[in-house]
Amino acid sequence: MKAATTLQEIQPANDKLNKKPASGGRFWKTFKNQKYLYMMSLPFIIWVFVFSYLPLWGWTMAFQQYKPAKGFFEQKWVGFEHFKTLFADDQFILALRNTLAMSGMGLVAGFVFPITFAILLNEVRLNFFKRFAQTISYLPHFVSWVVAAGIVTKMLSGENGLVNDLLMGVGFIDSPIQFMAQGHLFWGIVTFSDVWKETGWNAIIYLAAIAGIGPELYEAARVDGASRLRQVWHITIPGIRPTITVLLIMSIGNLLNIGFEKQFLLGNNLVTDYSQVLDLYSLKYGLGMARYSYGTAINIFNSVISVILLFTINGIFKRTTKESLL
Repeated sequence: MKAATTLQEIQPANDKLNKKPASGGRFWKTFKNQKYLYMMSLPFIIWVFVFSYLPLWGWTMAFQQYKPAKGFFEQKWVGFEHFKTLFADDQFILALRNTLAMSGMGLVAGFVFPITFAILLNEVRLNFFKRFAQTISYLPHFVSWVVAAGIVTKMLSGENGLVNDLLMGVGFIDSPIQFMAQGHLFWGIVTFSDVWKETGWNAIIYLAAIAGIGPELYEAARVDGASRLRQVWHITIPGIRPTITVLLIMSIGNLLNIGFEKQFLLGNNLVTDYSQVLDLYSLKYGLGMARYSYGTAINIFNSVISVILLFTINGIFKRTTKESLL
C-alpha cells in the first residue's frame, strides 16, 4: 500500500517534468535568448516586405484598364481581358519561344561549365597557377554587360574581328561571317557570352562544396587504388550533389526570368525575331506604349509560371533524390 502511494506521488511529478512547453512559450523563450539576432534580421525582413510583397498590390492593374490619372476605385475593371489579348498575340508567343530557348541553353551551360571548371581547378596541385586561374576567371563577372557586350561584338565583328581572323587564318572560312546579323546564331552567342562572363563566379560555390568533402575519403580511395578520375566520379560529384540539386531547383524556378540586358545589348534589328524575350516584350508593349495593365499581365504570367515550375521540380527531386529546397 505504501509503495502504491509512493508511485502515485511520483507519477504527477514526472509528467510535469516531461511536459513540453507550449509552442508560443518556446518562441518567446527563444526570442528572449536570441533577441539581438532577431533585431539584426529585422531590417532585411522589412526590405523584403517593402520590395517583394508590398508591390503585389500592383497586380490588380492587370485586371483593370488602368489610367494613371484615376484613383483605385475609379478604374475600369476588365477581368481577364488583358490575358486573353496576351495569349492571342503572335509576338508574345515568339518572345516566349526565345525566352524558353535561351533559358534552357543557359541552364545547361550554366551548370556544366562551372561544375567542370570547379572540379578541374580542384585537381590542380600547383597553388600559384590555381590562384591565377581563379582570379582571371572571376574578373569578367565584375564587368558590366554594357562593356561585356561591346567586347563580344568587337570579337565577332566581320571587320578585324578576332574570331573571324582566327577562322580565316586556319583556313576554315574564306570570307568573314557576320555573326551579329544572323538570327539563328544569336541564341548561341548569348549563351556563350554568359558562360564566359559568369563561369568563374558561379564555380565559387562548387569549390566551397568540394572543400567541405572530407580528405580521408580521398585518402581511402587512393589506398584502394582508385585513379583521380574515379575519385572525382565516386567522391567529388556525389559530395557536391546536394549543392547542385538546390541550385538546379532555384534555376528552373527562374527559367522565365532571364532579364533582358544581354538580349538588348547584343541584339539589333536584324535578329529581333530571335532576341526579343518576355522582359523586352513587356518593356516594349507595356511601358513603351503606356499599356501598364498589359505589361502587368505579362509579369504576372512570368511569376505564376515560375512558382509552378519551382514547386513541380522541387516535388520531383523530393520523390526521386529525397532532397528538396522547400
